[in-house]
Amino acid sequence: MLPPTSPTPKSVKVHLKDGTGMDIEWMDGHKSIYSFQYLRDACPCALCNEERVKQNREPGERPKPAPGALPMFTPPPKPTVAEGVGKYAIRFTWSDGHEHGIFSWEFLREFCPCRECSSLRRESKPPGEGVTRTVPH
Repeated sequence: MLPPTSPTPKSVKVHLKDGTGMDIEWMDGHKSIYSFQYLRDACPCALCNEERVKQNREPGERPKPAPGALPMFTPPPKPTVAEGVGKYAIRFTWSDGHEHGIFSWEFLREFCPCRECSSLRRESKPPGEGVTRTVPH
């Protein structure tokens, strides 16, 4: 699914002011566009990952509403701060106060939301297995 070498971004653009998301162009030429909603739903911290595993959701997949719950408007999550973590990751502080997820370049490339990468993940998943990753890197 991933290139044989560790994924390295050529450029990273975080659109904090307009609240749209983050764009990464990878050294191999692939381009990934992540909405902030996708990134918040993909948070790789232990707490968020555990919740996703319990709900059998992929990183980036929205939580399922409780049966019978009425949908309520909540403002979309936006990071208030984005900062590099060494040369291997990025971390966000979110408008909802969450700040524990460290998004490694490897994780972001593995869970690229583009159609091609999403299809490859679905095709490589064993039948009946929900989440691709049960332990965050």
